[in-house]
Amino acid sequence: MAAQSTSSIINRITGRAIAVRGNDIDTDRIIPARYLKTITFDGLGDHVFEDDRAQLTERGETHPFDRPAYKGARILLAEGNFGCGSSREHAPQAIQRWGIKAIVAVSFAEIFAGNSVMIGLPCVTVAADQIDAIMVICESDPATEFDLDLAANTLKAGGKTFVTSMPDSARSSLLSGSWDATSLLLADYEQVQKTAARLPYVAGWESA
Repeated sequence: MAAQSTSSIINRITGRAIAVRGNDIDTDRIIPARYLKTITFDGLGDHVFEDDRAQLTERGETHPFDRPAYKGARILLAEGNFGCGSSREHAPQAIQRWGIKAIVAVSFAEIFAGNSVMIGLPCVTVAADQIDAIMVICESDPATEFDLDLAANTLKAGGKTFVTSMPDSARSSLLSGSWDATSLLLADYEQVQKTAARLPYVAGWESA
């Protein structure tokens, strides 16, 4: 098997964090259904949590994703059952395209977590009695740097270290880079071409 490109290996995410409080935040809240008809995922980051943000604005409040202090944050903090609801892959795509590189939560909907791993967006969990302390660090000083180490299963911030976890299969695919199926193919594209040449229906299609 060809060696995986090191550019696909994800073992550490560092940067500032942004917290979105509340359990059972579903995919319709993450990215409203009206954006599912888009042909590509381009521009989805502009609409992440759009309805939640609009509702808070109407009440004279500001959603974390609209606060300048959190612009450029790389780690999203959430609570329980994040990403529940429909299985739309647009949800993790929207989060990632806003700029988030990893999500830390108490728990995730299984399909959401799976869709996230497929695009190289780690979803790690922390104990329910720890998430509030982690969010307080972020909210009390948005400039705080967080260090999420997938290999060590730790999240460090504000001088504290928190234990994280994720399914072994997901963690292994991120640490090895095997989550990136396209790069796996391109890493040994000569073998792909040789295999394709042996398939009569592929050869016939190329000569048509």
